Amino acid sequence: MLVGEWLWIDVGGCSYLAKQMMDLFDLSGKVALVTGSGRGLGKAMARGFAEAGADVFLCARTESELVAAQAEISKATGRKVGYATVDMGDREAVKALAEKVLAEMGRVDVLVNNAGINRPQPIDEILDEDWDTQVEVNLSSIMALTRALVPQMKERSWGRIIHISSVLGVGSKEARNAYSATKAALVGMSKASALDLGPQGITVNCIAPGPFLTDLPMSILDDAQKQKFSDFTAIGRWADPKEIVGPALFLGSEASSYVTGETLLVDGGAYARAL
Repeated sequence: MLVGEWLWIDVGGCSYLAKQMMDLFDLSGKVALVTGSGRGLGKAMARGFAEAGADVFLCARTESELVAAQAEISKATGRKVGYATVDMGDREAVKALAEKVLAEMGRVDVLVNNAGINRPQPIDEILDEDWDTQVEVNLSSIMALTRALVPQMKERSWGRIIHISSVLGVGSKEARNAYSATKAALVGMSKASALDLGPQGITVNCIAPGPFLTDLPMSILDDAQKQKFSDFTAIGRWADPKEIVGPALFLGSEASSYVTGETLLVDGGAYARAL
């Protein structure tokens, strides 16, 4: 039975709302660029976009990881998958990335700024080089890449920009001064950019992941710290990278057409805990 634009389907006595509901998440004909996508959250999101119908472009520093990710995603989805090795700490390389993806893919509709680094240091032990590198990779490169790709989104009056912040961008932890500063800055920048770009049909949002089983936290935490993070969540465990796909697909598709300037916490309820 049709009700407005929605379609109710009776199956075994139960009614299922089908609408063109899947159309809300359909990315057929779109191109998604995901930085830091050779592994972990970036690769999971890139594959999720491809499974939703998008062609995808990957970038990271390690070519062997990109080759493997390209083969995996292409084989699983049949979508076009391009890649480039990029050091996001090099401003000229970021500019070249924007030019390369547009030349090879023709457009970028969904931009996910996922690449980031974390070098924990207490405030009185921060090294200038480490601070500057984290600011460049985690914040300045994101500004530069977004700046380069927004004009062609404006031409089509449609775009989805997702900055990957962190639960440590809304709260923090000892020795995470530079990391928290840059991740908090993304939250602020997304709000300003949302106001800049909303009239052109472009949304800008953040995802703030909590404890996910990726190489970055695994490489800097000891076993006791890992358990502490797990216990701090409401769900009582670390997340699998595939659990970022749903939130990313929501913010990267028509399903979130009236959501902009927001930060979506995907943290297993960690930030809900007061003490």
